[in-house]
Amino acid sequence: MTATPRPSSVHSVSVSLQSVAECAGVSPAPRTVTPTVAQAVADSPVRVSGVTLDSRAVRPGDLYAALPGANVHGARFVDAAVGLGAVAVLTDPAGADLLAVARLRVPLLVVPDPRAVLGDVAALVYGRASQSLTMLGITGTNGKTTTAYLLDSALRALGQVTGLIGTVETRIGQDVIKSVRTTPESPDLHALFAVMLERGVDTCTMEVSSHALALHRVDGVRFDVAAFANLSQDHLDFHGSMEDYFLAKASLFTPERAVRAVVCVDDKWGRRLARESLVPLVSVSSRPEIPADWQITTTGSDESAFELIGDGQCLSLRSALAGDFNRANTGVAALVLMAAGHSAEAVEAALAADPHVPGRMERVRVEGDVAPGDAHPGLLPLAIVDFAHTPDAVAAALTALRHITSGSLIAVLGAGGDRDSGKRAAMGAAAAAYADVVIVTDDNPRSEDPAAIRAAVLAGVAEQEPDQSSARPATSIREIGDRGAAIREAVAAAGVGDTVVILGKGHESGQESAGVVHPFDDRAQLRAALTEHVAVMDKTGSMDKTGSGERG
Repeated sequence: MTATPRPSSVHSVSVSLQSVAECAGVSPAPRTVTPTVAQAVADSPVRVSGVTLDSRAVRPGDLYAALPGANVHGARFVDAAVGLGAVAVLTDPAGADLLAVARLRVPLLVVPDPRAVLGDVAALVYGRASQSLTMLGITGTNGKTTTAYLLDSALRALGQVTGLIGTVETRIGQDVIKSVRTTPESPDLHALFAVMLERGVDTCTMEVSSHALALHRVDGVRFDVAAFANLSQDHLDFHGSMEDYFLAKASLFTPERAVRAVVCVDDKWGRRLARESLVPLVSVSSRPEIPADWQITTTGSDESAFELIGDGQCLSLRSALAGDFNRANTGVAALVLMAAGHSAEAVEAALAADPHVPGRMERVRVEGDVAPGDAHPGLLPLAIVDFAHTPDAVAAALTALRHITSGSLIAVLGAGGDRDSGKRAAMGAAAAAYADVVIVTDDNPRSEDPAAIRAAVLAGVAEQEPDQSSARPATSIREIGDRGAAIREAVAAAGVGDTVVILGKGHESGQESAGVVHPFDDRAQLRAALTEHVAVMDKTGSMDKTGSGERG
């Protein structure tokens, strides 16, 4: 599946224009442009059966939401929308002014901020389907996708039919749709809920981004359980400050948007949210010095195993992915499931499944490689792809890999263009602090100069002070703009006991530069580099068995 699905005509709900107008808080009659179609809203025969803000996606019976865009106003496309069957238009005063000279053949609804009412309107038109689903929402700078996949996997193990909406994909049962953004626009979102309902979905797990909260994409949804993972620097190009970023996240934890909550209090923002949340919550921490309702405690030498202790109970759990942060993600998932009504015993068993989380600490293997935990044959380094694209995420990923790397830790990373530029140097500093070799390369430059982005990352690398208490040598720094070449160089430099980690793009299948998205998948590139590495070793009949940085 590719396009956002709509509920079938058998299950679709049509509502009167009067109901839509009342939901939006406006009557269309005074703003109907053409006098020949001016009529009192109560007398309008128009019925609305769908909502969209994409003029190309209009279906007969739709309300077309003509919103202001970054470059052009959606009102410019009203003729196309009406031609495809739109029966009414929702817009703002600027859009109405653009339409004043047009001979509009359908009623026009005008509100000061269409986005602020669009979610509720879409919920109305699609029968408020989310109210018939168990809704689980996860927000946080890092960990949303991993936690969502943990929840979805566990719910399926519990025998439920599930829906999943997030950064990588949207899933309705077994049907998969590639995601355009983490959280869809509200008309698409409510249409998805209606489709999930008619296909027998019990529970929908959603990643809820700060953009979605600020832009009203989740309006009309009330989550049965909302979860907070963490907050660190990102998206400041959009929010402007960490305070505004936090307030956007915190808006999920209000009675209008959530019934109850689970909050990880490992960082100061989580602790603040736990104090200020307006909904009942349970807190959890993976740090023993931080008081919480539930505590994550590692057991023995196996860092993947841990206990979740609280409320007189103890769950024995295991994180399939490395790192403290993934233990926290698993703990949050367990508490969300219990808050949703599942027993501790059932949750413990359900989370034993090992979900595949695309591009999140994902190991890349080629023929002849071995499973994690097995004795390594000495031909290949451990090869990992991770989505880490913030300073905290880079540090957390490298810290986790450092614990399981006996040789050198080789990191390849860049930073995205047209995004929060303030984090670039900090990402470079984090990489230099934890990796033995850092190769700075291009991520998604978008409209920016790739060399300038690399320079910003390298500036952070240069500013990182050497750790005088560490026995490891100073970090080796390289700059290779071509991401594929950087990956090949990292693999060529690695030996037994080393780890190569490609950071930043994770599951993505393209690289955007100068307005063009080129096919590019870190996992495929890394797999090809490993295969080439093996071929070279086969030809030479030799392999560096000590690695590029084995510590004596």
